[in-house]
Amino acid sequence: MSQITGLAPSVLRFWEEKFPQLKPLRMGKQRLYSPQDVELIMEIKRLVKEKNLTLEGARKELEAASRRKTRFLELILGLEGIKEDLKEIQRILKGEA
Repeated sequence: MSQITGLAPSVLRFWEEKFPQLKPLRMGKQRLYSPQDVELIMEIKRLVKEKNLTLEGARKELEAASRRKTRFLELILGLEGIKEDLKEIQRILKGEA
């Protein structure tokens, strides 16, 4: 994993303590990182190295991004409900219901 991320194993272990969403599968002393873990590690690295955020700042940024994503999905699901309501109104107006 160090070769992929460019980070020392000690940094990865430290980040596992600081970011609860980073949970590699542990098999003895070896860790198996999922593609989502790798993506998260690279995002943390970007926030820390490029945006100069502290680990706490990066954690808050990731939490905010997660909340935005959740809200976006809620809005999309809400739009699907509105779409069905509009179809029902259309059927009523056409006299089909």
